[in-house]
Amino acid sequence: MKDFLLVFLGGGLGSVVRFGLGRAINLAIITTFPLATLIINILASLILGFLLSFLDFRNGANASLRLLLAVGFCGGFSTFSTFSHETLNLLRSGQPTLALSNIFLSVLLCLAATFGGIMLAKSIF
Repeated sequence: MKDFLLVFLGGGLGSVVRFGLGRAINLAIITTFPLATLIINILASLILGFLLSFLDFRNGANASLRLLLAVGFCGGFSTFSTFSHETLNLLRSGQPTLALSNIFLSVLLCLAATFGGIMLAKSIF
């Protein structure tokens, strides 16, 4: 039961942070491109790569911390379903170039961010 509570708490926190950050980005930058979702997914990938590497470097890392931060927070913070919905909306509205750009940028930049998080953790620890 404790594991479920940790994921629940981390997921709730990640969702609230995603909502606030998404709102702030959308207010600061007006665009038809889903920039807030892209930025948040890149950050979530960077954080997840860093956290998992950090926890791996700490042999015997606390499993509860992994559940709270990696599974819960990063799971609640990332926005794959929003990415999918926004990409379909771009296609439906006759903007296939923006839709394909969103797919391409999301996959490449999120992979690069995850790798960057891993490398950052390795350089620190």
